[in-house]
Amino acid sequence: MNGVINIDLWRLALALVFSLLAGGCSLALKLGLGRDIAIGTVRTIAQLFLMGWVLGIVFAVESPWLVLALFLAMAGAAAHTARGRVSEKAVHFAWPMYASMATVYLLVTITVTGAIVHAEPWWKPQYFLPIGGMVLGNSMNSVAVALDRLFSDLRARAASVEMQLCLGADAAEASADITRTAIRAGMIPSINSMMAVGLVSIPGMMTGQILGGSDPSQAIRYQIVVMLMIVGATALGSTLLTLIIRRRCFAPGDRPLLR
Repeated sequence: MNGVINIDLWRLALALVFSLLAGGCSLALKLGLGRDIAIGTVRTIAQLFLMGWVLGIVFAVESPWLVLALFLAMAGAAAHTARGRVSEKAVHFAWPMYASMATVYLLVTITVTGAIVHAEPWWKPQYFLPIGGMVLGNSMNSVAVALDRLFSDLRARAASVEMQLCLGADAAEASADITRTAIRAGMIPSINSMMAVGLVSIPGMMTGQILGGSDPSQAIRYQIVVMLMIVGATALGSTLLTLIIRRRCFAPGDRPLLR
């Protein structure tokens, strides 16, 4: 294997045909997605080129503080994106979301790079940032799904929750079923991905390593680690954040805020 085949800018520009194809479908079927496709295309190109420039600097400097700062910035972007997908105004959860996501996913990434991959040092940016990015990218979707389900079910079942509170249950007991359902909803996508990996698709990290010339057997091992890492991270993140935010859905005296 001779490594990665370089893509020059002219050939990269040819990939725009796929965005044009998507825009054409939207226009022909009057889907109203043309503007979103255009903005998404521009943002994808700009954000990825910017990330490539930043990673080039981080890889050259090789400072643990710079690596951690970039990871925390990525965690902030992930939390902001997840927050934008949850339309809830009565409960303030932006900072708890960021704190829990940054803490849980930082610990997961350190465990993978330091104990499983055994990178030297554990914060080696070529390993830490791509793995951390995969944890954040997959987990933010699970967190958004879990919280959206939590808020919607608390509103839909407000009468049942209040009845249990009146009968002597505390907030945790009255919302236990709702909390379990929300956490389960957040975990299902990553579990479904485990069911189909290797049969329906060749995942991103494995594909990247194979394109880069790695031995497929080693690429498979990395992908196994990634899949197990993601399901564990989504479970921890969804559970911790749902439990924290669930508490904030009740005022002092266990008075429900969502009705």
